[in-house]
Amino acid sequence: MIEFDTPRKVRPRVTLAPLIDVVFQLLIFFMLSSYFVSQPGIKITLPFASNADTQASEIIIYITEDSKIFLGDREVSYEDLSGELDKVAVLNSHKPVILKADEKIDLGLAVKVMDCVKRSNIENVIISTRNHNEK
Repeated sequence: MIEFDTPRKVRPRVTLAPLIDVVFQLLIFFMLSSYFVSQPGIKITLPFASNADTQASEIIIYITEDSKIFLGDREVSYEDLSGELDKVAVLNSHKPVILKADEKIDLGLAVKVMDCVKRSNIENVIISTRNHNEK
């Protein structure tokens, strides 16, 4: 009798190496992209305070070391600040304004900005600081 070779059943194999490579690349992508979302690019150095708390707000005013004023991420002049705050106050009058001013600015400018906020019928003004253990 003649013996014929019967085809053997080929079992499919799943290789995990390409899957692990793709998952690792996705992990690196999401880690790097989440790092760049943290803060707007306005460079200020906050003054220190012994009991600094964190506050959540949508209205943030930045004053940089060279006395530039930013409402959120838009630069505004002092003359235009009152009008811009009036527009924002219509939608967010119940939310506090957080003032993030560089520690080297003129105190008079910070007082003028706080006065602008009060004239826009926003009652809560918070001056942002940092703890002594923050660098």
